[in-house]
Amino acid sequence: MSLKHVLMVAAVLAAGCKEEKPAEPLSSLKPQPLPELVAEAGSGGAEGDSRFRVAPAEVYGEPVPDKVLRVELAGEAVRLGGERFVPSRPEDQARLRERVKEQGVLLVPDADTFLAQTSELFAVLRESAREVWLLHPDALVAYRLVLRDEQGFQAWLAEVAPGKLRIIQRQDGFELTTSVGKLPGPDTNGPSVPVRGGKQDIATLRTGLGKLKGRFTTSEDICLVPSFGMELAQAARALSGVYVAPGEPLFETLCFIYPTPRAPTVAGAPAGQ
Repeated sequence: MSLKHVLMVAAVLAAGCKEEKPAEPLSSLKPQPLPELVAEAGSGGAEGDSRFRVAPAEVYGEPVPDKVLRVELAGEAVRLGGERFVPSRPEDQARLRERVKEQGVLLVPDADTFLAQTSELFAVLRESAREVWLLHPDALVAYRLVLRDEQGFQAWLAEVAPGKLRIIQRQDGFELTTSVGKLPGPDTNGPSVPVRGGKQDIATLRTGLGKLKGRFTTSEDICLVPSFGMELAQAARALSGVYVAPGEPLFETLCFIYPTPRAPTVAGAPAGQ
């Protein structure tokens, strides 16, 4: 066999070996942990320790939309124009559903409304409103939301698609979770982005989400799953972490999970049914 033929056979065998290289396991998609924050030299004490200080972070989002209905929250009640509604009441649900039908809605949270108080309101908006925006409590920016209740969230997770990125917002911080596990933080047993000094760490949240976007480049949506015992205003603040600049989100679709409304109580039925 000539040298030319020997080289041709070797090239074919090398190409075949390259084609048979096994694909990387899904576990390889797991991002590396976020770096641990180290106290500055000579800082001394918890209050001066950089691990307990939140880095400054600009508030980003979309321009506040005009020509939408402003729905102002106040506990279990909401105000729309000069009307007051209590969405947990069936008669008010019907009136509110008619008012927001096929309309854009801007939710204006107060400081004291908890997610657990908003289930009926969000159910009405998901069913009837054309689009739903949530106003940031500290800046003139807003976020357009895709609303899902707990059942809808489970259906979304069951879809066959890479990533399935979500921000689990807990009282002690943010847990950034994917279809192949969570993004580890400074403490592997704690949240990915812990609360520091009692404040949300939006700067580190933004960094963590950037790492996830770098790993799951085709993921276009992300879900915020706030604790239902948390104020809606706190959830609105978290959404700024999805943006890297004004009008520039890392993910095109922001999914917001709200508590499923409880079934109406049937007269005469035992408690819990």
